[in-house]
Amino acid sequence: MALGRRARVSPQRLTARVIGRVQGVGYRWWVVDTATRLRLVGWVRNADDERAVELVAEGEAAPLETLASQLDHGPGAAWVERVEASRGPASGGMTRFEIRR
Repeated sequence: MALGRRARVSPQRLTARVIGRVQGVGYRWWVVDTATRLRLVGWVRNADDERAVELVAEGEAAPLETLASQLDHGPGAAWVERVEASRGPASGGMTRFEIRR
């Protein structure tokens, strides 16, 4: 590899379901802010069961790890019982981080 040239790293995907008191406390907005600062793309939404938030984030491995490590904290009013997460290859096609519902 030539000096100054970095190896191309494939984008990754983080899929997560955050369970606890995460609806009605600004958790989705917190995820958008955090993911945007980390230069990740994807989406977050309230789950149908009113006790969970679901999200998909794509980007480089290190920022994804940072987001994943912070999901069990969230904003001050949130209380996270558990986080169910998985990783895989990015699908691409997303250009920003957004709230879906």
